[in-house]
Amino acid sequence: MATIRDVAKEAGLSTGTISKALSTPERVSPKNLAKVEAAIKKLNYKPNMLSQKFRSKQSNTIVVLVPDIANVFFAKVISGIEAVAQNAGYSVLLGDTKDSPVREAEFIKMVETRLADGIINLRPYTSDSQLPQQDITAVSATGSENTPYPSVRIDNAGAAAQVIEYLLSLGHRRIGVISGLNDNPHTQDRMAGYQRALTKAGLQFDPSLVVEGDFNFASGLNAVRQFIQMEDRPTAIFCMNDEMAIAAIKGFVDAGLNVPEDISVTGFDDMDVSSYCRPTLTTVAQPAEQIGEQSAELLLDLIAGKAPQQTEYVLAHDFIVRGSTAAVRT
Repeated sequence: MATIRDVAKEAGLSTGTISKALSTPERVSPKNLAKVEAAIKKLNYKPNMLSQKFRSKQSNTIVVLVPDIANVFFAKVISGIEAVAQNAGYSVLLGDTKDSPVREAEFIKMVETRLADGIINLRPYTSDSQLPQQDITAVSATGSENTPYPSVRIDNAGAAAQVIEYLLSLGHRRIGVISGLNDNPHTQDRMAGYQRALTKAGLQFDPSLVVEGDFNFASGLNAVRQFIQMEDRPTAIFCMNDEMAIAAIKGFVDAGLNVPEDISVTGFDDMDVSSYCRPTLTTVAQPAEQIGEQSAELLLDLIAGKAPQQTEYVLAHDFIVRGSTAAVRT
């Protein structure tokens, strides 16, 4: 296997010049660069990237903290991050934290020890978060309001209010909610939007119409069982993500109800399957890949020492009306 000394001998240059050509080619003359490239090609030389990263004190790697690596929405965000990072010459390491602050801290150590240059956190900021840390370059993607470090998100409260206002326009007055976990900032923001829309319509908030879920299919089914048992059942259900909404539709249909004739159901995220399930799902579409791209661009600017134009990006969402909602029966 060829070494850097072999390359230097073949090119007729010093090992220092070869090292400089590999790490900072802009500091080497075009003539010498051509010699280095020719020697590398001839000898099939493979640089020791780890030693180069150690010398440059930069790893060209970013860590993405993912609370649920199986979540389809997060996969789209990661796709956007990957596209920008790869184009900039960066590798992306996925850290499946499983919503655990302990696991989160383990991946943060990679930045502290310079095995990675920065972090994009897909878990919304909470009081137990291990970020921000001193000397840690980090960005929050898909986060919530009041994140204490740079972030990219949508207006979750505004999007939820838009859903409820639409259901109200269809004549629904008893609107149930399948929420996420109560301590999740997304849940809190979307619940705030739900209550804001009710207040605007002159309706009182009824906590008995809220069933806590956990953003997974099973919790959507479990919530339906509680709604079915209510004497004064809601005529519409706002689900805080598409997984719970799709499961809720199945649960109501299995119980003998028709969606949307007997009960309307809405989701949040616009997963690909949402336009293929029966009935198709009315939902909020988040620009997942754009969130990933913007987050990666923001993080790379921070790593490069550039002052960002802004530290919070609130991207536009879409509200998509499909077949799972209809006017209330009178």
